[in-house]
Amino acid sequence: MMAKSRYFYCLFLMNSLINIINFTPRELLDTRFDGAQSSILVAVVTGTLFIYLFTKVINKFPGKGLPEIFASALPRLLASPLILIYAVLWYFAGALILLSFVDITLRFVSPDTHPTAVLLGFLAVVCLCSRIDPLSLLYGLEVTLGITLPLILYTTVKAVVNPNFSWDAVLQMMTYSLHPPDMNSIAAATFTFSGYINMAIFNRVFHGLKLKHVWILSLEGLLVLLVTFYVPIGYHGTVGVERHVYTWFTTADSIRIEAFLVERMLYIFYFAYSTLALVSAIIQWHVGKELFLSQLPSTGGKPKAKLRREVVILGIFAGGTLFLMRMDQYNLNMLGVFLLHVRWYGELLLILLLFWCYWIIRRRRA
Repeated sequence: MMAKSRYFYCLFLMNSLINIINFTPRELLDTRFDGAQSSILVAVVTGTLFIYLFTKVINKFPGKGLPEIFASALPRLLASPLILIYAVLWYFAGALILLSFVDITLRFVSPDTHPTAVLLGFLAVVCLCSRIDPLSLLYGLEVTLGITLPLILYTTVKAVVNPNFSWDAVLQMMTYSLHPPDMNSIAAATFTFSGYINMAIFNRVFHGLKLKHVWILSLEGLLVLLVTFYVPIGYHGTVGVERHVYTWFTTADSIRIEAFLVERMLYIFYFAYSTLALVSAIIQWHVGKELFLSQLPSTGGKPKAKLRREVVILGIFAGGTLFLMRMDQYNLNMLGVFLLHVRWYGELLLILLLFWCYWIIRRRRA
């Protein structure tokens, strides 16, 4: 079956929302006095341009994923290392989401639980679901967004209208908006727009993606970045915000819900984002798994042989994540910031490579 174009928007929305629990808010808030706000504007323009160029060129290869595109245009000695590098990047993207959420779970929900037990539970869900076919994953993503998006919107509105929200702190922060952009902040903020990159594999179920109203993606990305940046400042102040690692979860923990079964907003926020984080990690590892599988010899249509390969690849993913859990928070943050930069340049390289592949194929046909 052919996937409908709305699933592209689901991939974009998932990635833009999940940026609240990764390293994007921390990077933006670290440079709040030194160009974070102007960097957000640059990131919106850059991210929208990347989306437009990527969808423009990926439409030239209907029903094909990145391995098929590279195989049809590039020599194997060049295509294979590139695909393996991108597969590793997708693995790390999913692993960092899981590790961040293990830390969040221990800090805010269940501090007495052993971190390995939490991570093993997450890994079991992610590894099992990463084997699902792409179209079913897109269906599941749509349902997940239908459940979590209203909860996230409710939390955001509840935070902004709360009497404890200081608009004076937000207005004071805006006085620093004319500072020149910062490269670290741009690389972090553009992650909000990176959901399109999963089309490297999911394009296999799209045959003629019709992307309309790109300005909606720009507007949504801008709003997410502004909310991500300003709401914690409104709660914790322009200086106090630097004391918190996961600023949005600290913010949610300070909101109370009157006349409801659950008094603490934190639990609703945690449920929404734990669900979204797991689905995001499933999507990332599915793409990484498929990229690794594409570099192995064909199984000749034998399901058991493919299953064994998937088990080995996902087992390596899980083992690598358990090893990364030994890193302290400082080193994990350094790795996350490094990967934000690598991801940004990797997206630019991928877009250029796809245009190059298209040019090579056109020249052969001519």
